Amino acid sequence: MMDSTIEFTDKIGYLLFKKGIIDADILEKALIEKNNDKLKNKRNLAQILVQEFNFDHDRIFSEVAALYAFREFDIPIDDMPADAAEQIKKLMTAAPDALKDIMKQSGVLPYKFDDRQKDKLLVAAIDPTERNIPKIAFGLNAKKYEVIFIRKKDYDRIMQKLFPPENEFLKLLEEIPSEFSSDETDDKSLDENELDAEINKSALVNIIEASLVEGTRRGVSDIHFVPVSNRRTDILFRLDGLLQCWHSQENTSPEAVIAVVKDRARGLDRFERERAQDGFIQREIDGHIIRFRVSILPMVGTELKNKFESIVIRILDDRKVIKDLSKLGLIGYAKDAFEKSINAPQGMVILTGPTGSGKSTTLIAALYQVIDPTVNVLTVEDPVEYVIEGARQLKIGHKMNFEQAIRAILRHDPDVVLVGEMRDKETAEVAIKLANTGHLTFSTLHTNDAPSAVSRLYKMGIEPFLIAYAINIIVAQRLIRKLCACKKRVLTLDPNLMRQYGLDMDEWSKYELFEAVGCEKCNGTGYKGRLAIHEALYFTKELRQIIVRSGDDVDEEKIRLQAKKDGTLNLRESGFDKVRNGLTSLEEVISATMED
Repeated sequence: MMDSTIEFTDKIGYLLFKKGIIDADILEKALIEKNNDKLKNKRNLAQILVQEFNFDHDRIFSEVAALYAFREFDIPIDDMPADAAEQIKKLMTAAPDALKDIMKQSGVLPYKFDDRQKDKLLVAAIDPTERNIPKIAFGLNAKKYEVIFIRKKDYDRIMQKLFPPENEFLKLLEEIPSEFSSDETDDKSLDENELDAEINKSALVNIIEASLVEGTRRGVSDIHFVPVSNRRTDILFRLDGLLQCWHSQENTSPEAVIAVVKDRARGLDRFERERAQDGFIQREIDGHIIRFRVSILPMVGTELKNKFESIVIRILDDRKVIKDLSKLGLIGYAKDAFEKSINAPQGMVILTGPTGSGKSTTLIAALYQVIDPTVNVLTVEDPVEYVIEGARQLKIGHKMNFEQAIRAILRHDPDVVLVGEMRDKETAEVAIKLANTGHLTFSTLHTNDAPSAVSRLYKMGIEPFLIAYAINIIVAQRLIRKLCACKKRVLTLDPNLMRQYGLDMDEWSKYELFEAVGCEKCNGTGYKGRLAIHEALYFTKELRQIIVRSGDDVDEEKIRLQAKKDGTLNLRESGFDKVRNGLTSLEEVISATMED
């Protein structure tokens, strides 16, 4: 039975109980814990609920902040002014080490001295009731202080931004001479013993591990190891779709570099240098399990005695998985048509585009909208890139290949199926059959745009009536670079550019357009991050009829005209929408898309 005096004995508990955030049973247990804790730690109820009962920190302390009328930290973290960030860093760096430790343990940031009262320090805290706050404020020579509540997720992001964790492997490299191995070369190929000797006296393990850590922290999609000569290997990062050199490993044979990568990975044969290989690496980086997919291909080198191999490591960071459909960038007709298609009880949803265009990201986001404990969701992917909660992801291996898994899935009572890619007629036929027999089916194809996906299926040998009535929607997708915050407004349009691409000067002059500038934040490129543009070919009654009536060939032009009538924007038009919204530049859209 709840004590009626709770209102007077614990304001925090009473507030959280009245708001339905905690129930009577939890409140009673927390109060008992608080009473037992009175002499030892003197924690308040909010602290006990978070530490002992695993309640969400920000949910509890935002209520505490509101109860005691603490202001909330309201500066946008991603676009934090440079002077504000510099002020926090300066105050924290100037503090004695002991005080720094207290600040980090307590989740407290010295924000700045008040503009109106120079001796008053504004202190941002994830727990505004933290007992160490006065000690921190006075330790920073403040005569007065005011506490501002900052959400824990925002505090963590600021700390990551201002004090990124050190790459321990890069630090180790600084202690080793830059020339890891001897410059001596001879005419005969390195044998395995010589290779081992070179690896052992080098710091290659640190270089490889440093690249994995640095690539993950920078948001890189792929790491490339490219042999350039018999004593040099370039390590490249693909960031925002473009390759850039991160490190050149000089005075070391590429075979040694490649051997170390193979040794650090699973599923790779170090002594095999004549065929393609696929393996994987798994590491814990900054408290998160990150998986890396390793692809190795033999390549022609500049010296015949060397057996060069190219390595590409794809970084699979589950934190990048988008579960919210609204974050995909679908707008207008494309958004409405896509949502209608994935909420249908059956039929096929196809994503098309080149490698690296974000097809899998979009499909996984769509899948999360339909995953439900009442339905059996099965996926067949080779390889599996991301773990999808609530789906049964079939394991492809030497005992069950992709094609066998596809056929077996029909007997496994599916409701929703994801077929990673329709690679051939057999895979496409099974996927179409699933869509035709009452299952919602997701898959991908490699084509330039949505209408050409219809042609591709037709040329695979799929009957036109099956294509017409099994498919709900085909979405073509591309990724284009997003303008950095340093962007500037375009004051005068380039008439030559407008004329070259058939754009109306008068029409485009009405819009507020931006162009790339370049700053430290975006490494001088003017772009930071990427966004998706889409062409959604929704299968209307009219479109289905055009496909069914196809003779010896699918009339792609007819499909395009009908799609335009239905409201479809092609990829370039979709990109222009992003330009008009100030998200990217005209040049970026034109370079990434083709004319209709």
